[in-house]
Amino acid sequence: MPTDRKSRSRRRPGGRAIAVLVVLATALPLPSGCITKRLKGPDLGEIYNRAARYHQTERNPVVVVPGMMGSKLVDQNSGSVVWGAFTGKYAKPNRPEGARLVALPMREGEPLARLTDGVHPDGVLDRVRVRFLGIPLRMLAYFHILGALGAGGYRDEELGLSGAIDYGDDHFTCFQFAYDWRRDISESAARLAEFLEQKREYVREGMEKQHGIVDPDIKFDIVAHSMGGLVTRYYLRYGAQPLPEDGSLPRLTWEGAKRVANVILVGPPNAGSVLVLREAVEGYDPGPMLARYAPAILGSMPSVYQVLPRGRHRAVVVDTDAEKRVLDPYDPEVWEQMGWGLADPDQDEVLAWLLPELPDPASRRRTALDHLRKSLRRARQLTEALDVPASPPPGLMLYLIAGDSEPTAALASVDPKTGRLRIVGRKPGDGTVLRSSVLMDERVSGEWSPRLVSPIDWSNVTFLFHEHLKLTRSPEFTDNVLFQLLEKE
Repeated sequence: MPTDRKSRSRRRPGGRAIAVLVVLATALPLPSGCITKRLKGPDLGEIYNRAARYHQTERNPVVVVPGMMGSKLVDQNSGSVVWGAFTGKYAKPNRPEGARLVALPMREGEPLARLTDGVHPDGVLDRVRVRFLGIPLRMLAYFHILGALGAGGYRDEELGLSGAIDYGDDHFTCFQFAYDWRRDISESAARLAEFLEQKREYVREGMEKQHGIVDPDIKFDIVAHSMGGLVTRYYLRYGAQPLPEDGSLPRLTWEGAKRVANVILVGPPNAGSVLVLREAVEGYDPGPMLARYAPAILGSMPSVYQVLPRGRHRAVVVDTDAEKRVLDPYDPEVWEQMGWGLADPDQDEVLAWLLPELPDPASRRRTALDHLRKSLRRARQLTEALDVPASPPPGLMLYLIAGDSEPTAALASVDPKTGRLRIVGRKPGDGTVLRSSVLMDERVSGEWSPRLVSPIDWSNVTFLFHEHLKLTRSPEFTDNVLFQLLEKE
């Protein structure tokens, strides 16, 4: 136990992907005679106007899958907003009642799938409402993805049903998949499977009504951001299969590919993120005027462990070792030795909020460590399932949009006496997720080779020079997404 703790675009031949902002301004020297005038953006209206107005059966409906913290969560019993608004009646994580709403239940000996509460998803966060100095503000979240699809003529279901836009008799062609991002990613993938079956029937009825087509073969296109890419990848490979309770891997069937044609993954942490590890250890601070989310609260969420960096990628080392001993972030003994997250003895006050039925620190710690161990076991199992090398079946295209212009945390060093983490190395990425992580580049754990080594067989990769949350805001993003969805054969 630590002492003296401190507070703390590539194309495949023949073929067709919590917030740190680092601004990197680079000026590469240009050869003499090169034009240095800033290039203008494309006229997207001119390029895609005709395609956007074309609403026949060849166009697949699109589903947007947000990332971690990208869905609004509401407690069905109290009506409190658990995540997605920081004004009015929302769960404050620095108070016992709010902390219990934000965290998932923890019970010793109980499987993670049975640890449920009354919190449910309530829509994708196209905007996040916050209050600063008493003034309500709105921060754009997935507004830009929905805006890009709107520019392509996709009619969003929620906007239509709410009456915000009158689409007439046209059936909706865009759907937002909201899910409880706190839970195990394989559970969210099963919810995605149910969601697509529901929307498939809905689209089928619309096509029969408007085009007279009986029982059409409906396939979806998916645009997924960040952790939503992991949910999507698990669904494509395994459908609604849960992770087996015995720790083995599910059978790779590509069941989800039967319902999906094109997948665009934007900044997915396929090999995890060092920044997620740091926030799991230190807690998450959403802003200067907002309450901090303690490590014990984050530690109750299985999904947090499922986006940790892989041990074989050597992302965490002991800083006092001459040989820089590598630590495995998925090893429960490491967390207990370093006093991280639920294993931090300083978290007992928060644990007392989360586990009011347990009267003494010893029983609370035992329950917390049990939850930590089974969450880490589940996370290792899920990452192994996602890391199985496999090429997508014919008809499924995997497109990746990633950032590689921001210096991004790549190596963390830990003090074995205090358990404190320091970021000591950075490499190209989007400021949150490394370039090597989005690509799932296995060369970082072995010998270098001139060609990408990845268990994911990408159909196409496009790099944008933007930060993680800004990848979707650029005209380059809109241009590439609309081309893949509207024009690419």
